[in-house]
Amino acid sequence: MASSFVVGDTFRKKVTWLLDNTNSCLPQTLKEELEELLKKSQPTILSFSTARKLKKYLQDKGHLHSLHEFLEDSFLHLPQVVKPPRNPELVARLEKIKANLANEEYNRMTRNVNTQETLADFGQQVRSVKAAVVTVFNFLVTVVAAFACSYIGSQYLFTETTARVISAVIAASVVGLAELYVLVRTMEGELGEP
Repeated sequence: MASSFVVGDTFRKKVTWLLDNTNSCLPQTLKEELEELLKKSQPTILSFSTARKLKKYLQDKGHLHSLHEFLEDSFLHLPQVVKPPRNPELVARLEKIKANLANEEYNRMTRNVNTQETLADFGQQVRSVKAAVVTVFNFLVTVVAAFACSYIGSQYLFTETTARVISAVIAASVVGLAELYVLVRTMEGELGEP
């Protein structure tokens, strides 16, 4: 926090003029402080307490110039903030806390993931896909076999190929529909629907 001004040439000139023209009226402490300031080399630092004394003197005596005119080319002196070195124990403790928080975050994110359950779920899904593939393959084999049997068996009834193909398609369609009915009823039973 600022507690002083860095004064410029305007301040030096006006204070020199003030000291030369009002030697007898200036309070002794203020006069000594101002003379001490003028002896210092650049940058000259004026404390707030001295600035207050000078302002009070200028106001009380009804002087031509006010303090802001003295400080025209001055600016606040902001001391450099020196950060103390960090305590190594504190740094180590903070690193440990950060590691614990990261571990808790990781555990929270992966709490639903269990490798044993994942592998079991994967195995169950493979079995489910395998059952579906076997069911579709079984359906196709049954329909093709029904068509082949009807086509070959119909040669004793029909002499024309067209009639044999139509009868085989009808027989395969009936077997396919029956197979689909059984498949749907089985799936309803697996899903728990009556």
